[in-house]
Amino acid sequence: MTDVERVGVVGCGLMGSGIAEVCARAGRDVVVVETTRTAAAAGLERIIRSLGRAAASGRLTAAERDAAVGRIAVTTDPARLADRDLVVEAVAEDERAKLAVFDLLDRVVERRDAVLATNTSSIPVIRLAAAVSRPEQVIGLHFFNPVPVLPLVELVPSLLTGEETVRRAHAFASEVLGKEVVRAQDRAGFVVNALLVPYLLAAVRMAEYGTASAEDIDRGMTLGCAHPLGPLALADLIGLDTVQAIARSMYAEYREPLYAPPPLLARMVDAGRLGRKTGRGFHTYGARGSAAMREDGGGVAAAAGPTRPVGGRRDGEQPT
Repeated sequence: MTDVERVGVVGCGLMGSGIAEVCARAGRDVVVVETTRTAAAAGLERIIRSLGRAAASGRLTAAERDAAVGRIAVTTDPARLADRDLVVEAVAEDERAKLAVFDLLDRVVERRDAVLATNTSSIPVIRLAAAVSRPEQVIGLHFFNPVPVLPLVELVPSLLTGEETVRRAHAFASEVLGKEVVRAQDRAGFVVNALLVPYLLAAVRMAEYGTASAEDIDRGMTLGCAHPLGPLALADLIGLDTVQAIARSMYAEYREPLYAPPPLLARMVDAGRLGRKTGRGFHTYGARGSAAMREDGGGVAAAAGPTRPVGGRRDGEQPT
């Protein structure tokens, strides 16, 4: 069993809002902290829309939807996290930003044995644990987008994480949220991204070298290997800036060439072609594309494909 009744989430982007939603649906009291009122309002609206879709599809009753909404407060006041039993950091995949959050949590969260979790997809947890006075309470809880749909959580203890913290975090993810938990060592990329990111980067290099068009690379993997989404469409969905950030973190850890961001990826990020969230990456997207975009790292589920590949030949074709 778990003693986690009050949950905090820092960041209400796609990952933070998804984490808040599943916690509220599991009956927990949830406080989400954002940096601005505009971001807070947008985050709450994102949660409400997602719960509305779940109710419309029959996965929730109207009463369950309303109860979940009532359990969530989105605020700009970090002091609201003071009484939390567990707080999940879900800000952008930037080490300095995450360190600042953990420094804040160390000062604000009053329960000394509160679990301080990070949703990082690539940054070693020990670096974040070193920022607090209670490193034994810090652990990685890496969710996957969309959080209400994908069942996996990577549980990542650092060298300093206490066994009781591991037990409580595992129990919360599995018993309360109903997630499947895999335990990973505290190495950049953990399990999923250590396998996924080199695959995505290999596809970028293939496009860079002119081996095939972005469209045909994706069609090769969807039609030839039954993947739900091609690697370049998946990189667009994750966000090319996020893919680059994860790759840089993993290359810094391992110094293996397969983790190094290709020059083409860097050029596209510099050009602002970040994928679905900007409407253009390796493919071009309509207004629908941004809705499925995640902004803070981690794995993703299948989503609608691009409307047109950049430089492609067959308009309107999708890779799925």
